[in-house]
Amino acid sequence: MSKMTSASTRHYGRVFDEIATDYNRHRPGYPVELVDYACKIAGLKSGDNVLELGCGSGQLTRDLVDRGFNVTALEPGMQLIALAEQNVKELGAAEFVNEKFEDAKLPKTYYKAVFSASAFHWIDPDISWQKVAKLLIPGGVLALISYFGLSEQRTSGDLELLLAALKKVSPEIAASWPHYHKLDEIIDGVKTRQENISDAWAWLGDYDLGRKYVSNLFSDTEVAVVPHLVEQTADELIALFRTISSYSRLSTQQQNDIEYEYREIYKNIGRPIRSSSAAVLVTARLS
Repeated sequence: MSKMTSASTRHYGRVFDEIATDYNRHRPGYPVELVDYACKIAGLKSGDNVLELGCGSGQLTRDLVDRGFNVTALEPGMQLIALAEQNVKELGAAEFVNEKFEDAKLPKTYYKAVFSASAFHWIDPDISWQKVAKLLIPGGVLALISYFGLSEQRTSGDLELLLAALKKVSPEIAASWPHYHKLDEIIDGVKTRQENISDAWAWLGDYDLGRKYVSNLFSDTEVAVVPHLVEQTADELIALFRTISSYSRLSTQQQNDIEYEYREIYKNIGRPIRSSSAAVLVTARLS
């Protein structure tokens, strides 16, 4: 299985800015209980400095600003960051930085927590872990949040149909599709790798970002999970799939073909298409 953050694939992250409006409309926010738990672990209080990496159109940024934190939100996409500014302005102020994390010169020297939601794997791992460690105050917390596919009996049949359709249209992308874990496997898998948060996060998403030295930078790795059952029409499923980087790797003909296949699945099963996902929070403290 190919890893998502190899040098040959990391550039696919640029596609999100090209579809910023659809990304803003169809990407879900993050469970409030996970955000609250991350804030509790970090000991955050109103007025604390926090950094968000890859804020997108502001799904997590809104939650951080709403809690009264002094938020610096970094996003390399010009259209995405413009939407993020619009989406948080009624809640309070945030300082937005339109740069890649690898190149960014940030306005504050230290942060009590660094957050990243569905974005950390797009940053060069030979820079990301060390740079985060340099930006955190002693004992500061890195909090990574993302959605991952969840293996459950109640949705396994629909998942098989969707993956079969993808394999039919694009065997290459189907072959590199991330593995779906059961709920207890997610928790146990992270705990098994808790000595190194980079290994835990790499394992969760089939990312190529595990680095041995990270075990010397961070400790006290913790995990929290919120499972979701999603029921979608074909159009809703397609709208979400269009905001995933894999969709941009398909040719126009393949895009048309996979959308046709999804509509056929929806028509044939005669009900919403069911899928299971898990919102996963992994935190670690600067050693």
